[in-house]
Amino acid sequence: MLTASLMFPALFALILLGLPISFSLAIVSVGAGLMAFGPAAFNQLYGSFYSASTNFILSAIPMFILMGALLERSGVAERLFRVMSMWLGKLPGGIALATIAMGGIFAAAAGVVGAVEVMIGMMAIPAMQRLGYDNRLIAGTICAGGSLGTMIPPSVIAVMYASLAQISVGKLLAGMILPGLLMVGLFLAYIVLHGMIRPAPVPQEAVEDEVPLGEKLRLTFTTLLPVCALIFAVLGSILGGIASPTEAAAVGAAGALLLCICYGKFRPLVLRESLSITVRISAMILLIVAAGTMFMGVFAANGGAKLIRNVIEGAGLGPTGMIVFFLLVVFLLGFVLDWTANVLICVPLFTPFIRSSGIDPIWFATLVIIVIQTSYLTPPMASAIFYLKSIAPKNMTYGQMCRGVLPFVGLQLLTLLIVICFPILVTWLPERIVGV
Repeated sequence: MLTASLMFPALFALILLGLPISFSLAIVSVGAGLMAFGPAAFNQLYGSFYSASTNFILSAIPMFILMGALLERSGVAERLFRVMSMWLGKLPGGIALATIAMGGIFAAAAGVVGAVEVMIGMMAIPAMQRLGYDNRLIAGTICAGGSLGTMIPPSVIAVMYASLAQISVGKLLAGMILPGLLMVGLFLAYIVLHGMIRPAPVPQEAVEDEVPLGEKLRLTFTTLLPVCALIFAVLGSILGGIASPTEAAAVGAAGALLLCICYGKFRPLVLRESLSITVRISAMILLIVAAGTMFMGVFAANGGAKLIRNVIEGAGLGPTGMIVFFLLVVFLLGFVLDWTANVLICVPLFTPFIRSSGIDPIWFATLVIIVIQTSYLTPPMASAIFYLKSIAPKNMTYGQMCRGVLPFVGLQLLTLLIVICFPILVTWLPERIVGV
């Protein structure tokens, strides 16, 4: 167990030295394997790498990424933002409401976090600053809206979690729907309340002319309806058992390509850029998956599970204490690891204990995903803030970004508390839609 206890400190040391996460995982895995088993360790490492590389469910990830990349370049994002601004712009905090609403809809259509945030930010920051919105609210709104790709199905994180935990992807996606909608509702309610207390100094009418109702309906019909149809085709086919996640993701990518063509945005360059982004992000994620599988295989072979069990039993943790402990570990790891490595390390480690304790794995998975989303926004190592910093104007400071996300972090923690107290929010829909 000594080797297992040294693996995590070695991993964090390599990451802090600046090595890519996938290489850090692989180096520690090879080193720990050789220390424990000698040259025979390569047989186990190869088996772990091969099993991760041939996982059928994980093949859905490139298709979801391609769908998001095509939608990003099809003009759907700009059209969605305009539609949401037209309908919500006159409400208190209207453009901020439009930003959150667009984040929720686009998250459901794309399922990728970073791309959604950057895309929303590039459109929302100029519009909100023209209206005199406070930089803190702008930063918090964009970071919160961009992070919704974690909680709003179909989510790449959920697909990966379900594959590692060997649970139904359809049940997990169904279980995330109500908590995701609850989180969006809390975000919207906060923005309305903030807009009523501290309205933007420049009225919406001074910036944008009133759009006739007929034009509003036309734009809504030609923009919102196709996107909703795409979401229904992808998510509905998974939940209804009509298609596997991989097949549904392929349908989504084909639908995104069709929208790109219909909106007149399709060019060979657009397709090449979308495929390039898909290959780059997919390779990064799947290499981390393979290296993480190797890491956890060596960790388990060196007595890692027994080590964790001894820690839990020594601390006298019951089921509730164990859940709190596991969620705290996920939250703290979110400061130094991206979501891929976080899920890869924690899910195989925690799942046996969750099953043996009789805890609903879908409910626990939803809690973990909420915590991972919260870690995106939590300063000082919030990845959402770093995404925003890459596109933010010079007059928006890092301190303003950190202060701006704090109310939304509180709302995410409130969502977590509500889901903990009312597990039916997670368990009800899977029973009704997917079945037992």
